Amino acid sequence: MIKRLENLLARFPIAAVVLYLAAIVVFAVTTLVTVLDLAERGDAVAASADILAKLEGRGEPRARASDVSDVTVPVGAPFVDGATVSVAGAALLQRVAAATTQVGGNILSSQVELQGPQSKAGFVTVTTSFEVEQASLQRLLYDVEAGLPFLFVDQIDVQAPSSATGASADKMRVQMTVSGQWRGAK
Repeated sequence: MIKRLENLLARFPIAAVVLYLAAIVVFAVTTLVTVLDLAERGDAVAASADILAKLEGRGEPRARASDVSDVTVPVGAPFVDGATVSVAGAALLQRVAAATTQVGGNILSSQVELQGPQSKAGFVTVTTSFEVEQASLQRLLYDVEAGLPFLFVDQIDVQAPSSATGASADKMRVQMTVSGQWRGAK
């Protein structure tokens, strides 16, 4: 069989050259596809490691030359910080109060709930009552939910402005319940 193939290739030398070049092209394409697949897998592993680092709160993600983005990543830990649940509740209240005053709101009352239906799951809940202008409410909600630590607006009750409340006529009364997960003592 090998002798027959050698005789055939000896009679048609151009066929031998074409067969040889075709084998080289097949090997080159196979090598190129393998290298591209390995590079893609390496990028996927690096992206997964960055996400894991963010979730674990180990700091900033590794910078890669291929990453060019206009998206700003919020800085901070994903969980409510605090050595104890009381300190975590105070930090959560401070975060919500700062967001409220930043948009021009006036806090009327606040309450930190350390024991409730979600406390066993590691959540700390804050209920605040405040006055804010209608145009600022959306900015406040975005600031609370989009920043770090990850906070969730569990309930919100909004009352239209009323001249009988004694407040300025253009401000609404809002009662909002916000929760955040506390990781526990480190």
